Amino acid sequence: MGGQVSTSSSCQHLCCTNADWMSQLCPRLWDVPLHHLSIPGSHDTMTYCLNKKSPISQKESQLLQLLSKVLPCITCPLVFKWSVTQVLNITEQLDVGVRYLDLRVAHMAGGSEKNLHFVHMVYTTALVEDTLTEISEWLGNHPQEVVILACRNFEGMTEDLHEYLVSCIKIIFGDMLCPRGEVPTLRQLWACGHQVVVSYEDEGSVSRHRELWPSIPYWWGNKVKTSDLIQYLEFKKSVGRPDQLFVAGINLTENLLYVLTHPAESLQRMTLPRLPCLEAWVREQCPGPGSRCTNIIAGDFIGADDFVSNVIRLNDKLLRC
Repeated sequence: MGGQVSTSSSCQHLCCTNADWMSQLCPRLWDVPLHHLSIPGSHDTMTYCLNKKSPISQKESQLLQLLSKVLPCITCPLVFKWSVTQVLNITEQLDVGVRYLDLRVAHMAGGSEKNLHFVHMVYTTALVEDTLTEISEWLGNHPQEVVILACRNFEGMTEDLHEYLVSCIKIIFGDMLCPRGEVPTLRQLWACGHQVVVSYEDEGSVSRHRELWPSIPYWWGNKVKTSDLIQYLEFKKSVGRPDQLFVAGINLTENLLYVLTHPAESLQRMTLPRLPCLEAWVREQCPGPGSRCTNIIAGDFIGADDFVSNVIRLNDKLLRC
């Protein structure tokens, strides 16, 4: 594969099989709360549209920001290739079955007053409002599918900007929004016409708006080696799963030493050869209420393998109980 994701044929196949996977689950699973189901997610969902001309995120180190100004021809391409975690766009991700979207919202310093972008080291070309509208339109064509939108890792957001973002969410999704409460089942969501669960990392906003759910825990290992990441995830399972929606991230993460010793690589080239090992771990998991059970599993480079289908198939294990 040469470090590149080949998605055209696999994406088309998955679109045919997974676009409406929730409505196609065995009816026995319609009464299982969402936090006991197995749900595929994408990590850093919006990095397929990072802007190559974007400034470095204000959250990054001052040294990196300085280098991007002094040596932009070297620093910016390097940062960019280690920032991209997805190649499918938002509609394609939904089509192939992704139902948890990791949305990291930012307001760029010096940017237009109400223009919100997504961010992962650099900022996206896509605007948040346009992306939420695209998701809403997709849901309108798939009335029994449910998505979990995790708004988190906010950057440059004032209270006014939080209120603006929440107002956009309410206007765009309207009655699709599931109000905060006990974690619902698919049957309960369908009965109310709800299709969107919004988790929001700003506690003040959550307290003011019943349409927002508290932040969803994300198990992020921050590991370069696959074995270390799996060890971390197994440790988290041994401690016990949260009694709520939560994410196990099968995301490898570079460190400075790895970047400096692998100058020709990228996050994509680092990740793809290691996907089979991570996929083997995914297939061993089991959803449900047990302390070692998984719930949402989020991956990088959706469409590069059978990750989404494997996560969905884990729900069949619930039928054997």
